[in-house]
Amino acid sequence: MKPLSLLIEILIILGVIIKNIEAEKHSKKQTERNATTQVSANELKQFLSHILERRKLIKVIYQRENALGKKKIQRKLRIKGIQNKDLSKRNKNHLRKQAKKNFTDEGDQLFKTGIKILQQSKNQKQKAEAYVFFAKAADMGNLKAMEKMADALLFGNFGMQNITAAIQLYESLAKEGSYKAQNALGFLSSYGIGMEYNQAKALIYYTFGSAGGSMMSQMILGYRYLSGINVLQNCEVALNHYKKVADYIVDKLEKSEGIPVEKVRLTERPENLSSNNEILDWDIYQYYKFLAERGDVQIQVSLGQLHLIGRKGLDQDYYKALYYFLKAAKAGSANAMAFIGKMYLEGNVAAPQNNATAFKYFSMAASKGNAIGLHGLGLLYFYGKGVPVNYAEALKYFQKAAEKGWPNAQFQLGFMYYSGSGVWKDYKLAFKYFYLASQSGQPLAIYYLAKMYATGRGVLRSCRTAVELYKGVCELGHWAEKFLTAYFAYKDGDIDSSLVQYALLAEMGYEVAQSNSAFILESKKAKILEKEKMYPMALLLWNRAAIQGNAFARVKIGDYHYYGYGTKKDYQTAATHYSIAADKYHSAQAMFNLAYMYEHGLGITKDIHLARRLYDMAAQTSPDAHIPVFFALVKLETVHLLRDILFFNQFTMRWKWMKLDNTLGPYWDLFVIGLIVAVLIFLLRNRYG
Repeated sequence: MKPLSLLIEILIILGVIIKNIEAEKHSKKQTERNATTQVSANELKQFLSHILERRKLIKVIYQRENALGKKKIQRKLRIKGIQNKDLSKRNKNHLRKQAKKNFTDEGDQLFKTGIKILQQSKNQKQKAEAYVFFAKAADMGNLKAMEKMADALLFGNFGMQNITAAIQLYESLAKEGSYKAQNALGFLSSYGIGMEYNQAKALIYYTFGSAGGSMMSQMILGYRYLSGINVLQNCEVALNHYKKVADYIVDKLEKSEGIPVEKVRLTERPENLSSNNEILDWDIYQYYKFLAERGDVQIQVSLGQLHLIGRKGLDQDYYKALYYFLKAAKAGSANAMAFIGKMYLEGNVAAPQNNATAFKYFSMAASKGNAIGLHGLGLLYFYGKGVPVNYAEALKYFQKAAEKGWPNAQFQLGFMYYSGSGVWKDYKLAFKYFYLASQSGQPLAIYYLAKMYATGRGVLRSCRTAVELYKGVCELGHWAEKFLTAYFAYKDGDIDSSLVQYALLAEMGYEVAQSNSAFILESKKAKILEKEKMYPMALLLWNRAAIQGNAFARVKIGDYHYYGYGTKKDYQTAATHYSIAADKYHSAQAMFNLAYMYEHGLGITKDIHLARRLYDMAAQTSPDAHIPVFFALVKLETVHLLRDILFFNQFTMRWKWMKLDNTLGPYWDLFVIGLIVAVLIFLLRNRYG
């Protein structure tokens, strides 16, 4: 494989050096983590270098072997004849095939070992060890291992980001028919990262990727046809793509609560970002553990839930989940009892599948009127786990749990009426319960609602509604885990790695990822794109986020047109976007900006009265706008007063106004605000001094 060139070795060494420098600036815990990662990165570098040498050696040997083979064939033809030559050739081919099979089997085994380690890993060191096995398997020609290594080079896993080497690997893998490589090349072409910016080529790659079985390519094509991105907008085609992905996701969910996805917005204020509710800080986690050990039942249940499904940045840990649930159950928590029942019903390493134990704990919780316990008993009777199948009993328990607002029970009721399990089919009732459950984000309920809207079963058919619902289900895919890794990369200062991950999610249609990618590009801290491309690409992403309902993104588009970032200055377009944000989303910032434009007649007809009204509306909408609105109104009223008193003559007024612009510049009004502030401070100091 020629793409595994010396660039891999050189740039991985650079990545390790950079990580060493960053490690010295981190806390003790971060330093230890990076140190273990660095060792593994060195090992990976050695293996990748070894792959290169092995590939070159194999190529040389193969060329020599071909040359020698030709000479031998000619000699045998002259001496022994065609019959002996054919026999020798068959023997030689047999030996080659056997050697290749042994080589391939060993590579497959190494890849499987790496996957097993990766699935069981709980820290960065163990994950890095898995990639050592992938590197060895890739050395033996294992395509799946090579895909893993290419992804690591693209996304910067363990500090070894190398876009050029990743592209070379992907191009070779694409020739071998790898749909993952096709998808990656499409993504890189769509952004112009390490490749020529070419949307037509990106579309071709995505088409081949989806045909090969890439769910990510399917999702990207679904979003493109939904939004009309470089293709004619076509809801039916989008529906077809999204349905395939949603079917795949639902099959993976297996009637569970869904895959948790933490989506942190980088556009939040820095103080909020550092203590974001989506991610649990280490110090807070330690405090919660302390409270749990002291007997706080509510905290015990909460920690158990977090560890059960791996929420808020915590690793999934069944042993810890069971530990906290047992402590809370012992103290009488009905929720804890129900969750223990759930663990035994589904089965895991800490609580092996046991219907009798599940029934016991569900019954204990249900006796206390707990909705989760009632739902659990309903599941046991519905599927006949540990008890005979009894749809009447299941219906009774589901109804009781649904009345208490438990979304999973509402979904089960909907499913019973949808499928006619133990009851007459009733699509109206099915729709009712699916809708109720969907309001709490129950993914399976959303899926079946989409199915009903797509087919017009029990409801008026609506392609657009079906696509939007399917899209919500698709966004629960395992690829959403990149939200966490991208966020942590951003916090650790690895901007390029964070940008690549957010950009891929943005391409798949995640609104939060679109705004985060635009935010990073706007900061111009990334190095994987040319500076002149950053504002236009950021504007494109802000626009996509705004179309999906992001008010902040809508204001940003207005700002870009107002200041001419990534596009020409266009006050009229800026005012249009500010108006949309103000009217549709009640954005205080948009109201303030629009008021300023009305005050000065920028892109719209000058209207002082409307400017006053918009300033007042901004102050009423957000407390943060009170101070800027106050100064803006003081300036407006002062200037208006000066006009009325001093500039009574129209000719004189125009002349004086032009003179002000020439003397103080176009932003003289800011000077006036500063002067007013200074006067106010002076008066206040004299009064209280």
